[in-house]
Amino acid sequence: MITFNTAESILKKYGQEHILAYYEELDDKEKVRLLSQIEMTDFSVLENLSEKNRHSSKRGRFEPLGAVTIEDIAENREKYYSAGAGAIRDGKVAAVLLAGGQGTRLGFDKPKGMFNIGVSRELYIFECLMNNLLKVVKATGAYVPLYIMTSEKNHHDTVTFFEEKNYFGYDKKYVKFFIQDMAPSVDFNGKIYMESKSDISISPNGNGGWFSSIVRAGLLNDIKKKGIDWINVFAVDNVLQQIADPCFIGAVINSGSESGSKVVSKVSPDERVGVLCLEDGRPSIVEYYEMTEEMRTLMTESGQLAYKYGVILNYLFRTDRLEEIISEKMPVHVVEKKIPYMDNNGSFVIPEKNNGYKFETLVLDMVHLQKSCLPYEVERSKEFAPVKNAEGVDSVESARELLRQNGVEL
Repeated sequence: MITFNTAESILKKYGQEHILAYYEELDDKEKVRLLSQIEMTDFSVLENLSEKNRHSSKRGRFEPLGAVTIEDIAENREKYYSAGAGAIRDGKVAAVLLAGGQGTRLGFDKPKGMFNIGVSRELYIFECLMNNLLKVVKATGAYVPLYIMTSEKNHHDTVTFFEEKNYFGYDKKYVKFFIQDMAPSVDFNGKIYMESKSDISISPNGNGGWFSSIVRAGLLNDIKKKGIDWINVFAVDNVLQQIADPCFIGAVINSGSESGSKVVSKVSPDERVGVLCLEDGRPSIVEYYEMTEEMRTLMTESGQLAYKYGVILNYLFRTDRLEEIISEKMPVHVVEKKIPYMDNNGSFVIPEKNNGYKFETLVLDMVHLQKSCLPYEVERSKEFAPVKNAEGVDSVESARELLRQNGVEL
């Protein structure tokens, strides 16, 4: 952990010395917590305040992007599988699980991956994902190194849970945990908010921050030492997520693309899902709310939606290209938010309207910084069962039904 003097010098660089204003009043435990927060916070995002709208609203010219379809994959399965399984056996592939979130929207105040989705038996979201990865281990005869990104809030619970469950049968020497970088929240003048005398107002730096968090945690050295060329990054909340899929990996490798994305065909023009397309000639993701009516309804000559392929947050990236992107600096989105804070009297205030900015990096920008990205179509009923809500669309119940359809005992 950093010392007080180091923390002070970091804060002086960004004009945020007020964070240490109450330091001498704190007990030892509170001092440790505050210094730890300063150490893990990415203060460089403050440099984006002068250009806060630069990355959030300006988009280029969009064009549809075709995919390796389910039919194409069936025809070339043997070739794709051989290339992907070979890369796994050669130790060239790792996976990254984005698991920093809590299960709040499910009425569950623990890491979302700890949620029990079973009915007559215990079956956790983490367990579903590890079972899916174990299928690859059994098929290829090789373990895939797995890096699990947690948050400051759920790190201890997540690590303890995996240890208690004996990593769900996965060899724990292939699993490493790291905490996502945090970004500060600021008022409209750029001053960082405090939540208490010992707590900075911070939040995870967005789903595009996973690779910079790996670097900060010192795990890039581990990745290089292992000779890993490809990283498959995926989200915790899709219990049918197929991880380190040999066919997907092989298709991307054979295509010569810098990256790949699993996609599903949209069920309707208005489905609320980001679509993989081209933007100014480079791969990009356009969110459903950014699409014009013309884009939503545009049809191809064969009668298919032109903007057809929705992303499911399962991407494959080349490690060397990720390093280049980090050095180029990822775009940072500055978003107006309601930010609870401690006022000058030491009282905790919950604002009724937006009172400052939060900073986010997005994985969609990581895709757009690639020269090429192969859309790889998968069957929705076999690979897309998101658990985002307690009820209704993309809910616990809908995911349970899809698990049953895929032969998973609940």
